Amino acid sequence: MSEIRVIEAAKITDAVAELCISANISIGVDIKQALSNAHDFETAPLAKSVLKTLLENADIAERERLPICQDTGMVVVFAWLGTRVHVSGNITAAINEGVRRGYRDGYFRNSVVADPQSRINTGDNSPAVIHYDFVEGDSVKLAVMPKGFGSENMSAVRMLKLSDGISGAENFVVETVQSAGANPCPPVIVGVGIGGTLEKAALLSKQALLREIGEVHSDPFWAEFEARLLARINALGIGPSGFGGHTTALAVRVLAYPTHIAGLPVAVNIGCHATRHKTVIL
Repeated sequence: MSEIRVIEAAKITDAVAELCISANISIGVDIKQALSNAHDFETAPLAKSVLKTLLENADIAERERLPICQDTGMVVVFAWLGTRVHVSGNITAAINEGVRRGYRDGYFRNSVVADPQSRINTGDNSPAVIHYDFVEGDSVKLAVMPKGFGSENMSAVRMLKLSDGISGAENFVVETVQSAGANPCPPVIVGVGIGGTLEKAALLSKQALLREIGEVHSDPFWAEFEARLLARINALGIGPSGFGGHTTALAVRVLAYPTHIAGLPVAVNIGCHATRHKTVIL
């Protein structure tokens, strides 16, 4: 029998705190390259200028250790726990303490309210929204995603009929992005979840945003579906910050899951031009 590895909860806290800071001040290399490529490709003068400004903003944020955006988001954490790992302590409490520490030490805006009705700010940007999964191995993988609500508010779920088919899912995604317009700070990254149940599709759409730009889907059908959606979305002409141009989206990312014979759940989770997330394996 394999030996169980013990990870102290304090190590989880330290990692989450650092990831919160890092995710808020520096965008991913893949996203930065995609913005640069879009800038080089773009022919509309105003759109090209906006992309240049976004790249400059990213450089300044990283250099000065300042937030990329004033909306430092509500923190979403994906935690993959190895079956041969024991976390010594309360992992949920450890993650939330990491969020509190990261937002305090990073001097980031606290945007979380304790109750949807009373709207009283928690004062430390906790609690996080945490999703756990169990995998083989003796490590813990943490992905921290600060999700701003300019983009989050533009997300949608639809329970399609079987007769709508995959073309119906495609149309729904395009309609959702078109309806969002400039609100989610384009160029966007579009996460799409297809299958499962209502909540599973929504979860998949958010998790899809973790996939790197440039990574081709392993299933040829979905790879082609992503490419077709990206072309249709960029043909909308919304463009960077809604000023027109060829670059409304940098990427479309799809995750699919088995579903019921009577349903076709589809969810769209839109990420802004920065789509902040950082990952560590402990």
